[in-house]
Amino acid sequence: MPLRDLMIAGLLAITLPMVFRHVYVGVLLWTWISMMAPHKLTYGFMHSAPIAAVVGLATLVGLLTTRDRVKFMFPPPLLFAALFLTWTCITTAFAFFPADSMGDLDRFFKIVLMVLVSAAVLHTREHIRLFIWVVVLSLGLYGVKGGIYTILTGGSGRVWGPPGGFIEGNNELALALIVTVPLMNFLRLTSPYKLVRQGLVAMMGLSIISAAGSQSRGAFLAMIAMAFVLWWRSPRKLPGAIVGVVGAFALLAFMPQSWHERMDTIQTYQDDGSAMGRIHAWQTAINVANDRVVGAGYAMYDPFVFAIYSPKDSDSKFDAGIARAAHSIYFQVLGEHGYIGLFLFLMVWLTGWRAAARLRKNSRDKPDIAWLFQLGGMTQVSLVGFAVGGAFLSLAYFDLPYNVVLAVVLAQRWRAERATLAEKPVEPLPVKVRPTFARRLIYWIRTA
Repeated sequence: MPLRDLMIAGLLAITLPMVFRHVYVGVLLWTWISMMAPHKLTYGFMHSAPIAAVVGLATLVGLLTTRDRVKFMFPPPLLFAALFLTWTCITTAFAFFPADSMGDLDRFFKIVLMVLVSAAVLHTREHIRLFIWVVVLSLGLYGVKGGIYTILTGGSGRVWGPPGGFIEGNNELALALIVTVPLMNFLRLTSPYKLVRQGLVAMMGLSIISAAGSQSRGAFLAMIAMAFVLWWRSPRKLPGAIVGVVGAFALLAFMPQSWHERMDTIQTYQDDGSAMGRIHAWQTAINVANDRVVGAGYAMYDPFVFAIYSPKDSDSKFDAGIARAAHSIYFQVLGEHGYIGLFLFLMVWLTGWRAAARLRKNSRDKPDIAWLFQLGGMTQVSLVGFAVGGAFLSLAYFDLPYNVVLAVVLAQRWRAERATLAEKPVEPLPVKVRPTFARRLIYWIRTA
């Protein structure tokens, strides 16, 4: 029996009973499974097992049996996410192909539901940090693996994501890693352990190399936008600019000629069939939204829809009856759910950005809550990466950016409930008593 299957099954067997007493454990398990999809890395009985459904159901039951605090909340980002989900239910009812749209609606419903559940059960600073650690390690594994692979192949081998899920493709994995890097940096800035900080630096570097090795043009543009935001906010702009330029030249010098040729197509997109195909799909999405308030539904990518709404100009070299994915979070939502859906979708990120800005403002120059300032800043950088890189990918329903906004919301509530760090700090280990390995491990997890 495959070892990986046994390891995952054993881990679930140990942790699932804990969910009914401490429901936040179920949230962390769900986040791990949805981000990393570890069962897709197995080759035996766990590969197709419905572990996400099992963990999700256990977490919902845990809401009723837990001894911990459960309090639902709907701050603006989560409220708009719930409204956006509700609107997609309406658009699915009026879609061209309602039955075919139900699969995507079901997946997005589970994502939003678990985001709301997470907001209800994650209250303490320890909960927030554990949540971010799970997100970082789940995707960081692929960053480390892909970075090493890129180095060993001299950048000639393209990095792909795990089979199944949102990040299976090279472009999708690259964007996920880029959005996660600022969260890695947040943990680096706030960890008291030198070894942990060094490990996170290595993970960040390998994740960036992995994103470059995916040869994703959207991720490349996202990296540039994020680097500019970090440089703009840096108090030491000249040293930061020097380090950034040196690092960029080193990366460019390492990557092979095929990578440079692909990146050069950003400037000559008119001659690139892939880029022009996306623009053709964007025009189709606009035509759909102009004609239908509710859009065409999740399953709009059908020759029937494109035959009606594709541009009919005589100069077009694309067959109007060939359906093409939007390859843009904005045009994806616009075509599928109309202008109302696009408005609600954008408001999730705009209100999330404002919440992060307020978090930075209210914690600036306050050493006792400096971690809130760092979290607000790094989540904003992540949102910039998603906004820029997502303009070229169909990842509107990817749960990672929703988790980024969730982290901001949790931190905002934590600060509102405790203007200062009112939670009892973790007691230091006794000096004269040699702690057991278990106590050392628990202490490290709570303070990492």
